Amino acid sequence: MPRKKQETTHKPAPGRVEGLRAEILEQNITDTLELNYMPYAMSVIVSRAIPEIDGFKPSHRKLLYTMYDMGLLSGSRTKSANIVGQTMRLNPHGDAAIYETMVRLSRGYEALLHPFIDSKGNFGKVYSRDMAYAASRYTEAKLDPICQELFRDIDSDTVDFVDNYDSTRKEPTLLPTTFPNILVSNNTGIAVGMASNICGFNLKEVCETAIARIRHPKCDLLDTLPAPDFPTGGEILYDAKEMAEIYRTGRGSFRIRAKWRYLKEGNLIEIYEIPYTTSTEAILDKVAELTKAGKIREIADMRDETDLSGLKLTIDLKRGVDPEKLMARLLRLTPLQDSFPCNFNLLVAGSPRVLGVGEILEEWTAWRAGCVKRRVYFQLQKKRQRLHLLKGLKKILLDIDLAIKLIRETESDAEVIPNLMIGFGIDEAQAEFVAEIKLRNINKEYILKRIADTEALAGEIAELEEILASDKKIRDIIVKELQTVAAKYGQPRRTSLVHAAEAEECEPAEDVPDYPVTVFVSREGYFKKITAQSLRMSGEQKFKEGDSLAFSQEATNRAEMLVFTDRCQVYKTRLAEFDDTKASVLGDFLPAKLGMDEGEGVLAVLLPGDYRGSVLFVFENGKAARVELSAYATKSNRRKLTGAYSDKSPVKGVFLLQDGEAEMVLYSSDGRALIFSTAQLSVKATRATQGVAVMTLRKGKLLEQAMPLPQSTIQNPARYRARSLPAAGAILRPEDALEPQLTL
Repeated sequence: MPRKKQETTHKPAPGRVEGLRAEILEQNITDTLELNYMPYAMSVIVSRAIPEIDGFKPSHRKLLYTMYDMGLLSGSRTKSANIVGQTMRLNPHGDAAIYETMVRLSRGYEALLHPFIDSKGNFGKVYSRDMAYAASRYTEAKLDPICQELFRDIDSDTVDFVDNYDSTRKEPTLLPTTFPNILVSNNTGIAVGMASNICGFNLKEVCETAIARIRHPKCDLLDTLPAPDFPTGGEILYDAKEMAEIYRTGRGSFRIRAKWRYLKEGNLIEIYEIPYTTSTEAILDKVAELTKAGKIREIADMRDETDLSGLKLTIDLKRGVDPEKLMARLLRLTPLQDSFPCNFNLLVAGSPRVLGVGEILEEWTAWRAGCVKRRVYFQLQKKRQRLHLLKGLKKILLDIDLAIKLIRETESDAEVIPNLMIGFGIDEAQAEFVAEIKLRNINKEYILKRIADTEALAGEIAELEEILASDKKIRDIIVKELQTVAAKYGQPRRTSLVHAAEAEECEPAEDVPDYPVTVFVSREGYFKKITAQSLRMSGEQKFKEGDSLAFSQEATNRAEMLVFTDRCQVYKTRLAEFDDTKASVLGDFLPAKLGMDEGEGVLAVLLPGDYRGSVLFVFENGKAARVELSAYATKSNRRKLTGAYSDKSPVKGVFLLQDGEAEMVLYSSDGRALIFSTAQLSVKATRATQGVAVMTLRKGKLLEQAMPLPQSTIQNPARYRARSLPAAGAILRPEDALEPQLTL
């Protein structure tokens, strides 16, 4: 509980009432976080930024339901400003925020493969940051026909309804989508402490995959759902293993690049599809920057010729320029090729979870089965109620004259229902139904026709009861609905697939200037490439507070670099892809520059040269492995390799062995040291080899550190050398004690 500090009396300012007192309340920061910050964080996660199993965030759902409630599913378009105003009854935010949500869902904006809003007017474009949408008073909109699949049977108790913020209206908690919209619509959200980035997939392929998953739970998803699909088209550099990993974990990234064509007549290149993650302005700015810096000299002019026919960026080439070679360079150096980071984080039963594609389909199928059961039960109750009323009507057939007589001879209106109940032995609902029949319908023919409906109604009730009792029948209904949606709304794939290996093989070599540079890498993963001239003129290297130098080596601008990470992955890149910098800047953050996965950190940086030699890995369990350096050679300039080393034990050191054999020192947690020669280890061609035991460790002890002998502080190496492996090593003497080392 907050407690008062000592009360202090302040001297009153001129004109103020004397005796004014100020009370200062003291509160623990943990209490402040719990009372103020945590509710805010949970609200952002649950009620704003993360989509749910129906594929919508609350803002999307409130907008679409408002339009449905306005009759815009079958009616004509209305002004967007009218829709925005009506939506405020469910979503108490400013009109600008609601209209931005509406723009993203519109057909004109082109952000979704299957837009939910049929728009008229200028709604901007997702691929342009400068092409602004018109004000809401100028544009018009209605719901797109595909929204029939979002609201189908919403009035049949398929989903729960709750009060809006002021309890004046009801709104659905979810929309009963008849297809897995969570995978069809792109969705990005940044919450507190977590984020979501779900790429879109082709509707027809998603429906086919959902059907295959229902019929064969262990089917291969890649057979029917090869890769994501984007409204802006482009080409995905397809790697089946990489995509399978994304499908399994819900995390990862893949590369997507622009589509282009060369027109010989005008000696120009037309770019007509770009990655979903970039914009035309970003591409133009980067090309202008490269041209100004003199890194690209083949371009005479580049302009944006986008019009009503679609996107088009035109590049005028200088005479004699090879378009294939130029585009290969532009794809590497500009946003014409980009990566899409996947983070399939969604709310399931109110809790955020990162799911793979298969798990998402399972969750959606289970949720959709619940919707179908609720709909069938709703229909069953309606038919049971109808049958019950008809059974009461059947009793009237026994004596119509008596029913008329009872009604005619009843003095007060309130006694009609009780008299019918007593006279024919029926309940209140049946009596109400009989009493409401028009006088013209109280004839034998009408009553016999209604009674004849009871047999058909009884059959329908029995069929609905069978459906409710059979999970297979429920799944069959879901499959049938999916087949209908795929046939009615399915479209051809827009984003084509290019196998990554083929794309990299056909890339021509680029002309990269070669000159001496020095590479610096800090412990936190910041990278700097400094020329010899700049290094002579520069002063002390700048690092973040608490950071320091971990790796430094002289090289040339054309050299390649391997970056090993703590996720058993290695990223290959070229030094030429990094800008020359100075000692006074922090440099490039390697995890961001190389597009590493969330939370992935740099373990070691190696310059492999001509890929002769080997890489030594030292593990925490006392084992060491030598892997041929050629195992990491690829034809691409930047490529992520999974399974870069064994994941059976954490790595404590990664070392490049190119200049013959070396002596290494291993330190254990119980104060022992061991020196061995790398010549005692055989070289393996398999990257994931677990290695061989080098240092024998006692129970509960670990290998803490490894380093080359020349870098250690050992004064008497002979004491610690091992004649054969594995060995336990010797107790460290004080004069050989390990000094703190700087490692990545």
